[in-house]
Formats: sequence, C-alpha cells, structure tokens
Amino acid sequence: MKRRTQEVWFLIFPDSELLDVSGPWSVLGYANEATGREMYRTRLLTPAGGPVRTRHGMMLASGLSLKDAERQAAPDMLIVAGAGLAKGLSDPERAAATWLRKRHSEIDRIISICTGAFVLGEAGLLDRRHATTHWQYREELRRRFPKAKVTQDEIYLRDGRIWTSAGITAGIDLMLALVEEDLGPAAAMTVAKALVLFLRRSGQQAQFSQLLASQEREPTRLRGLLAGVAERLDKRLAVAALAGEAGMSARTFTRLCAREFGETPAALVRRVRLDEARRLLEQTTLPLKTIAQRVGVGNESTLWRLFDRTLGVTPTEYRSRFGRAT
Repeated sequence: MKRRTQEVWFLIFPDSELLDVSGPWSVLGYANEATGREMYRTRLLTPAGGPVRTRHGMMLASGLSLKDAERQAAPDMLIVAGAGLAKGLSDPERAAATWLRKRHSEIDRIISICTGAFVLGEAGLLDRRHATTHWQYREELRRRFPKAKVTQDEIYLRDGRIWTSAGITAGIDLMLALVEEDLGPAAAMTVAKALVLFLRRSGQQAQFSQLLASQEREPTRLRGLLAGVAERLDKRLAVAALAGEAGMSARTFTRLCAREFGETPAALVRRVRLDEARRLLEQTTLPLKTIAQRVGVGNESTLWRLFDRTLGVTPTEYRSRFGRAT
C-alpha cells in the first residue's frame, strides 16, 4: 500500500472528452478525502499550456505546458485523455507523443483514457503490450499500431506499468482499480459510494453488458423494465405485478416481452438474475449463499442449477475462471 503523496499529471488536448478528465480526477480527489491525506496531487498538462476547450465546449485552465514540464521532475503517474480522431492525431497529440517517448521511463504508471491510447501508441508504449480503447476506435488502433495486442472487449486493462481504458465512464472504473491497488479495497469502495456508482466494474467486463444491450431494444411501453428488475432482484418479481407497473394486462405484457425480447417475462427476469450473479462471482468474494439471496434465486442449490443449466458450469467453476477477489 502506497503511503507517500503521488504527483499525478493529466495530459489533455483541444477537444478532449471532459469525462475522460473529470471522472478520474474526481476519483483521486475523493480518495484523498477518504484517507484524510493528500495521497494524490493532481495538475493539468497541455502541449502548449494555457486553457483548453473540451469536446462539448467547457474550458479547462492549465498551468503547465510540455515546455514547462521539461524543467520539472516527471510525475509518478501520467493520465492521457482522449481527443477526437476524425483526421488522425492532431499536432498537439503528436507533440505530446514525442515528449512521452523521451520521458516515459521516468514515470511509474502511464494511463490512457479512451483514444488517449493512440498517443501511447505513437510514443511506442503499446508495442507488444495488451491494450484497449473505446469500441468505436478499436479496429483503428489495431490498424495503426500492429505491434500492440489490442483486446476485444475489456473496459480497462493493465500490462505492466501501462494502463488503458475504453473511455468516458470506463476511466472511472480504471481509476478505482488503481486506488484499490494503492490504498486497499475499503478506500476504493468508499470512493465508489461517494460517487453514487450503481456498481463497480472489473476490467474484464464487456464494454456492452447484456443488460445494456437489452435496454437498447426496449420499446417505449416497456421503458425502464430491465432497470427496475435489476434494482429489485432480491424481491419476488411476479409477472402480474410487472405487467401492472407497465400499465397492461399480464397477457399483453407476456406477448410484448416475447415480441421485443424473444423470451417470456420469467425468462427475462431469470437472465437478469444470472447476469448479476455472474458479476458478483467475478468481482466479489461473497459466499454463494449470499449471492443466491442477493439475486433472488433463494438458495445455493438453485444457484447451482441455474448456472449448470444455462452456462454448463457450476458457480464455483465460473468464479475460478473469471473471479477477481476484491
């Protein structure tokens, strides 16, 4: 566990995504509050210095340019925010890659958020390393940096001292994992609660969860159904009650679920229960009995049958393959 204050620089560019900066920045700020100490001292860095206009118009001020940075000791951690890639890397991003190519060996941890991975790639830091980026730019990252091992679907991952993430909110997940590594799981969970996160996601989680993919297909008459089910998994979710909440008869509700989701209401609820059980097995060390109660399947035996029938493995086998103790 790290004890001393770490110097953290956020490298940003014109048109950087605001959440790529503000999300991870807030995680570190809340970590300072959670510990009652300045564990992370943060500052902004831009290629030319001065204020920067982010992607949707908000201006961010900066007191440090790359020229200024040449005269200072390197930070403990560098976080490179993503920017637009409509015409490839911009001149500021290329300048940053040149600076990073010279200084990277002095920095303990280098992190990219979203398309910040392209700056790391330009600096040669992704060669023979596993890396990820926002799903829209994955193939472009593969094409431009063929020596990088671009993974298919993770929201973030680490390869040595290089961390990369899918971007936007995934930067928060990455930074929580980093805080957990530095300060322990209790501090990371305190920060997650302060940020009112619905859940903490592991790096192995897909950029699109099955629940999100299903929500994308929700018709207007069933809007909010899946989120409502996910929030009450430990309760009895009878078809008649769900239909009443949607303002329709059980028969109409069942017919609409079959048409829109290709399954009965009971199968839909069962699938959401399974997804949450998988997440808990991947990300926690909770006993199977507790997980069964949380997802509303009653007991451990029922949980075993659900996994065996649906996935062909037991919950214990699933955890051994995909679990990540927290």
